[in-house]
Amino acid sequence: MIVKQLRLSRRLSQEQLAQMSGLNVRTIQRIESGKAPSNETLKCIAAALDVEIEQLTKEHFMIDKKTSDWQKLPLFLKCWFTFNFLSARPNKPAANRVKYISHIGGFLSCCVGLINEAALVGGLLLLANAYLFELLIYQGDKYAIWFD
Repeated sequence: MIVKQLRLSRRLSQEQLAQMSGLNVRTIQRIESGKAPSNETLKCIAAALDVEIEQLTKEHFMIDKKTSDWQKLPLFLKCWFTFNFLSARPNKPAANRVKYISHIGGFLSCCVGLINEAALVGGLLLLANAYLFELLIYQGDKYAIWFD
């Protein structure tokens, strides 16, 4: 189920979703942990999130590029999706791995750059990439796009 992803994409807490749907917070927690909800519960959640019941039962969440949520994203996040680095499931640990590998590789290349000028240029590009990923991770946190 994609209840958690839909809730996070709308920047709602479990408590807020429970209040909007008229359900107990514990019910929302159980559904997000993988328990099967009743049809009535699904109807309440679907109404609160303004989606079809069938959409709640999907296993994967994809951003619809016609929605206002997509329109509100900054241009570089849209490009990040478009270039398909994150495909349809943004993953913060993968983005962090790229950032750390770029930092380490950039630092080591800059050290070699004391001897070889080409390595220095490569190291600086890797460091710039690491800082770009830091910015993208910050924006991903701000707009709650992660699927962990």
